[in-house]
Amino acid sequence: MNGADTAFVLISAALVMLMTPGLALFYGGMVRVKSTLNMLMMSFVSLGIVSVLWVLYGYSLAFGTDTAGLIGNLDHIGLSGIDAGALTGGDEGIPVLAFVLFQMMFAILTPALMSGALADRVKFSAWALFIALWATVVYFPVAHWVWSPGGWLFELEVIDFAGGTAVHINAGIGALAAVLVVGRRIGFGKEPMRPHNLPLVVLGAALLWFGWFGFNAGSALAANGTAATMALNTQVATAAAVLGWLAYERVRHGAFTTLGAASGAVAGLVAITPSGAHVGAIGAIVIGLVAGAVCSWAVSLKYKLGYDDSLDVVGVHLVGGVVGTLLVGFLATGGVGGLTQFGKQAVGAFSVMAFSFVVSWILAKLVDATIGFRADEDDETAGLDQAYHAETAYDFSAVGGSPASRGTAGAAGTTGRPNDSATVPSPDTKVDA
Repeated sequence: MNGADTAFVLISAALVMLMTPGLALFYGGMVRVKSTLNMLMMSFVSLGIVSVLWVLYGYSLAFGTDTAGLIGNLDHIGLSGIDAGALTGGDEGIPVLAFVLFQMMFAILTPALMSGALADRVKFSAWALFIALWATVVYFPVAHWVWSPGGWLFELEVIDFAGGTAVHINAGIGALAAVLVVGRRIGFGKEPMRPHNLPLVVLGAALLWFGWFGFNAGSALAANGTAATMALNTQVATAAAVLGWLAYERVRHGAFTTLGAASGAVAGLVAITPSGAHVGAIGAIVIGLVAGAVCSWAVSLKYKLGYDDSLDVVGVHLVGGVVGTLLVGFLATGGVGGLTQFGKQAVGAFSVMAFSFVVSWILAKLVDATIGFRADEDDETAGLDQAYHAETAYDFSAVGGSPASRGTAGAAGTTGRPNDSATVPSPDTKVDA
């Protein structure tokens, strides 16, 4: 066993685990007061559900012996057949169980990313069922395609170092499919749905940025030069994306917003995830700048196209994932980049989009037809915190007024932003004076 590499991967796994509660805070600050805890729980519950599924059969389906390039076998149900002392590299490497743990954290985060698109309007029990089904039928097979020897995209040599296709494109397009099934929030496009706590958003973004070093550099599975390259490129691409988002926002809308800076950081992290180990520092800056500007533009599409992606999962994760996945086709170093590699990247991106969209739509329809996906209208209007969790995020009783009345006031928001998430205003939205 290589002790240094093992320690590095275990620490990286812990960093990736931190990303899920970081995501919960990032999303939680962007929703209205009345559904804050529900938003936190929609991310947090993935830690419970997917961890258990991963041990029971997820690892086996994702990384078991290949079957037709599409799925692993079931030889490792309950992690059976894995020797606790087995190493990934034969005589020298990391314990297989360290790899199992590291990849578990990816499986947990991916469905949690989708939760922001459905904020404020779905049953908590339905969401829990949906992510259990989605992880099983969508994530585990796609992870096998991309990262497991024998997987058809792995054999095609599609570059996805840490999850541009398997994580971000997969989650982004799956979220869009679910949104189309569930429908819009009550009042979407007619009343303000602003972030209620921007400091919470920035804290969540900072935790994501911090944890993403484990996500990206840890995917090298060794404390080596590849990990160092990925860590450096993660930092500079994210920094460039912050600037790209803010520049577009300033030119288009006349302000440098805190929400824009946080969202730009996430867009850059997403875009560099598939590509960072295969580009130089300048290439990483280019990817970051493009992702920041393009994602800043893309989040406004929901107003034009009429779908209600509450917290811009589609605009940031789907679009950012596509930007990073495609650009590495041209920017990859070492003689890899070019039209041939770009074609492979396009095949990887759009095949995952097609599969994930269709299957996610079917799963959402199935959940809706059985237990019902959408929250009751009264519960959605009053707020999901009390309806599903019997709690409120903030206790206003000490300052007078009921939590319900304060929550309703908070629902309109007081941040001064005319938007409901990391978005630009709808052309029809009137900005408060």
